[in-house]
Amino acid sequence: MAECKVNAMFPVLEPRCTDGLACVYEVDPLQDARWLSLIERDPRASIFHHPGWLRALSRTYGYEPVVFTTSAPDEPLTNGVVFCQVNSLLTGRRLVSLPFSDHCEPLTQPHELQTILQLLQERMDRDGLRYVELRPLQSCPDSEAVCQSEKFAFHTIDLRPPAADILKSLHKDSIRRKIQRAEREHLIYEVGNQDELLKKFFHLFAMTRRRHGLPPTPFRWLTNLAECLGDRAEVRLASLGREPVAALFTLKFGQTMVYKYGASDARFNNLGGTPFLFWKAIEDAKEHGIQEMDLGRSDLDNEGLIRFKGQLGSTKTLISYWRLARGFQPVRKSSRSFQIASQLLAHAPASLQIAIGDLFTKHMG
Repeated sequence: MAECKVNAMFPVLEPRCTDGLACVYEVDPLQDARWLSLIERDPRASIFHHPGWLRALSRTYGYEPVVFTTSAPDEPLTNGVVFCQVNSLLTGRRLVSLPFSDHCEPLTQPHELQTILQLLQERMDRDGLRYVELRPLQSCPDSEAVCQSEKFAFHTIDLRPPAADILKSLHKDSIRRKIQRAEREHLIYEVGNQDELLKKFFHLFAMTRRRHGLPPTPFRWLTNLAECLGDRAEVRLASLGREPVAALFTLKFGQTMVYKYGASDARFNNLGGTPFLFWKAIEDAKEHGIQEMDLGRSDLDNEGLIRFKGQLGSTKTLISYWRLARGFQPVRKSSRSFQIASQLLAHAPASLQIAIGDLFTKHMG
């Protein structure tokens, strides 16, 4: 498996200065080693800031990552907001921080972010961008030009208590009893990012997305994540004999494990494979000193998913996405057109679903 590396050299780019404010510089986070140094120091950083995640986005979808900072090229990098530029004839030209990332906190102080946003507002007109989107986990941009675009439920599990206490916090019927059922059925647990595990995960993932009327992300997205993040990206697979029944795709950075994708074969859901895998992930995380499990975002109208994550003993908060916009509104998942497309996809052949995912997923970032 090829290894993704970050070049220690970085280009010196011309700064752009706004009236009365500090200069803003553009940095290539795939070449400038200062970016990796910053995210390793900043406690707000997540796996979604990591050069490996950015490299996988670039390899798979052709997105161009860029960091905007007020730190000059010959100085230590003390702040930055990372974006990917998405160029799509279907959904518009835009900057997103970051595509396919549940959240991506600006690594700035409020006044630094305000300076960067002012520059980006000017760049929108110059470069014909439909919008610039921020996906912070905690902060709320202090700018009149920024509007809230979407809200999501966000779930985390505190892994600092003893394992026995965490187990007690799991829902008795929906989680704990299903874990016991999985153990009685002697489900086999595997973890890693070898090609064989990635293929088994993708098989289950395509089945799951089909049930939900959604195309799967391309298989190369998973292989690129495995190559560019190494053991930070792992598949957790539960099998009955040689039959895969459920799988999770998790990411690790610092003291956080991120649940990114889940998949299952509905024929075997009664065996408790998914609750079993979450518990194994919690055990593995605690063994490696990880203090938090990030269960990601949930649409506010997805009551079933929100309820399931709550049954895992998680704490729910709300997160908001913010935009500098030019009046463009994307198709919402609750729209009639989205519902019709989902119904058509749910009945399409599996091969067609995968092909649609390969062709169109990059336009949805």
